Amino acid sequence: MSEAQAFAGEANAVSRDVATVEARELAPADGVAGAAKAQAPHEARAIFSGKLLPYLLLLPQFAISLVFFYWPAAQALWQSFLVQDAFGLSTEFVWFENYAELFQRPDYYHAIGVTFLFSGFVAFLSLSLALLFATMADRQIKAARLYRTLLVWPYAVAPAVASVLFIFMFQPGLGLFARALQRSGIDWNPILDGTQALILVVIAAVWKQISYNFLFFLAGLQAIPKSVIEAAAIDGAKPWRRFWTVVFPLLSPTTFFLIVVNITYAFFDTLGIIDTATGGGPNKATETLVYKVFQDGRLGADLGGSAAQSVILMVIVIALTAIQFRYVERRVHY
Repeated sequence: MSEAQAFAGEANAVSRDVATVEARELAPADGVAGAAKAQAPHEARAIFSGKLLPYLLLLPQFAISLVFFYWPAAQALWQSFLVQDAFGLSTEFVWFENYAELFQRPDYYHAIGVTFLFSGFVAFLSLSLALLFATMADRQIKAARLYRTLLVWPYAVAPAVASVLFIFMFQPGLGLFARALQRSGIDWNPILDGTQALILVVIAAVWKQISYNFLFFLAGLQAIPKSVIEAAAIDGAKPWRRFWTVVFPLLSPTTFFLIVVNITYAFFDTLGIIDTATGGGPNKATETLVYKVFQDGRLGADLGGSAAQSVILMVIVIALTAIQFRYVERRVHY
């Protein structure tokens, strides 16, 4: 055997010995890792022991919905098929006569027109101003928290109180804003002018709703990654272009949600504002559908007609919501 072959055989033997030692050193470690993995606790999961518990957890929410929504809605639907006398002593089932009578009244169509006009202005202005304020408050400025707090405060004001505030500010003889408008040559008198009365209730309703929209828009802006905006800035997009092409599309889920909420607010939750500020006047210029339901049921004692109006109002709002989910949601980027 040559010296080269002997040297190669010794090298192979040494390499086999080294591999054997490494295998022995790694084997306990692998065993410990395997044992540790076997003893590691599984992911914690909530396991309910009975089938009744999930239904019990859902019961409070179901009870609230049943008592405050489904039961009143069912009562209104049943009442819309009835006619009562002036003293409430006798009731007659008249099927769809209340609905037929409603659609023969010109004042009802006028209330529908006022409602859509009022709701459109309230939703558009409250969303636009809230988005503007949220964009300004999201910047790195001094006293930013103070500005945010001041913008949230109006949401805590009751609708009737908000209406009273604007009555004082726009009162023709004493109001601060009314006197400023009169000095500017505008004959401001919402007590006699129906258009000015509608403007007054729109302003009050918008002011009341801005805070709610501001909170959601601000939260949506703060959730947008800053890296996305910085990348657009590096690409050369100016602030206005960055907002409409990057920020606003990312806010589309929040915007869509607020559109639905604001239209519902304008249709239903503005009763206190209209009742306190104008009482539906002058000459029914500010009489919306929800106020007409209240007016005919309270003063007119037409419970059947009022219930029919409430059912129609509910159908209109549900239809508008369905249309928004069907067509507007297509432009939403989740």
